[in-house]
Amino acid sequence: MQPDPSFILEKLDITTAPTAFYDAPDPAAFEPLVRPKASDGRGPCVFAFFTQWQQGVTLHLPREDFRCCGGAARSLSRIETRAREEFLHFLAIEEGLKESEELMGEWVDANPGYPQEHPHLLLGPLKPECYAYLKTVTFWVNADQMSALTLGAQYHAGVNDPPPVVARFGAGCGQMVVVFDDLSVPQAQIGATDIAMRDWLPPDLLAFTVTRPLFERLCAFDGSSYLTKPFLGRLKKARGGRLA
Repeated sequence: MQPDPSFILEKLDITTAPTAFYDAPDPAAFEPLVRPKASDGRGPCVFAFFTQWQQGVTLHLPREDFRCCGGAARSLSRIETRAREEFLHFLAIEEGLKESEELMGEWVDANPGYPQEHPHLLLGPLKPECYAYLKTVTFWVNADQMSALTLGAQYHAGVNDPPPVVARFGAGCGQMVVVFDDLSVPQAQIGATDIAMRDWLPPDLLAFTVTRPLFERLCAFDGSSYLTKPFLGRLKKARGGRLA
C-alpha cells in the first residue's frame, strides 16, 4: 500500500504535485495518458510534459515505440539513437558538458541507463493502486523546501550508511532514476540541474528525487520530527508564514 505524503507536503508548503516514475507491465491503470508524437529518435524532452503532470496526466513511454528525445531513450530504456562518436561530440563539443570527448566517453560507459523491467515506463502523478511498480518519487521544490527535505533524508541515516543525498551528473530524466546505484537503498538525488531541461520548469524549482524506501520514511514523519519544531517554525516566520 502506498504511504501518504500529505503530512510532509503540508508542513513544507509544497503545492507542486510530485512526479512518480513507474516501470509497469500494463499502462491502463495510469490513465489519462499522453504519448509524444512520432519522431525519429530526437523527439520532445520528457519535461515538455511537466504541465500535464501537474494536471493529472501521465506520460506513457512504451519501450517498443519510445518517441522522446535520444537522451531520454538512452537514460531510461537503454535505446541508442546515435552513433557513439556523434553522441560524444554533441555532448562534449557542441554543448560543452565535459572538458573532452574522452571524459564524456568515460561517463557514458559508466552510465549505461536504467535496466527496464517491464514494457512500459510512466511518469506522472502518484497512483496509489500502482505502488508495486513505483521506482522513485520526485518532489518539485524551492531552496527552503529543498533544505527541509534534505534534512528529512538525513533523519534516519547512520554515519556508516550510504550517502542519504547525492547530486550526480546526468540528464534531467536520468536524475529521476538512473543515478541511484541501488533503488532498494533509502536515498535522494538533488536534480533538475540539467540546463537542457530547465526551460520547461518554473525558474525557482529544483527536483528532489527519492527512492521508494526513502519515500516511505518521509511519509512516516509525525509531530515528533523537525517538521513541527522551532527551527522550521522560525524559517516559516522569516518567509512570512509559508515556505512557498
